[in-house]
Amino acid sequence: MRHYLSLILLFLPPLFFIVLLIALGKQSNIHFDTEFPYLPWQFVLMGVFGIIATAGGVLDWRYHRNPLNMKIPKKERDAEAAALGLGGIPMFLLMWFAMVSSSPKIYLIPILLVLIYTVVAICYDEFVFHIKRCTKIENIYHRMLVLGNGIAWLCWFNYIYG
Repeated sequence: MRHYLSLILLFLPPLFFIVLLIALGKQSNIHFDTEFPYLPWQFVLMGVFGIIATAGGVLDWRYHRNPLNMKIPKKERDAEAAALGLGGIPMFLLMWFAMVSSSPKIYLIPILLVLIYTVVAICYDEFVFHIKRCTKIENIYHRMLVLGNGIAWLCWFNYIYG
């Protein structure tokens, strides 16, 4: 199970977002349009960059299995899981609560604190484990994952606080 934790954690936020949006979207203060694309432009861009990020994460996870054959240190797997689980999941929850809240400002400082933690965790993973070992293609996967998630997060942040 430990080998699949990062992959599972990669899919949880987008799946939860889609499920919650469908289940609670009309009950909350989320504004849907009556014409295509039906969602605010920020959500459309979140989807595009979220797909890029998820594809990068899946490709990186797969690359670690072949050609690297899972020769990844336990500390590196733990660092990736910490960035996703202790950064990504709480960030998702805080952003969702802020989005549906009538007073999203109360979530701003916790969101920024989790953002700082997540950036530090990602930098730790990249600069401690990946800086010397990664090939060019693996670095592309990492950029897809990090930049895709970063742009998707900025779009969501703009929707809530913009």
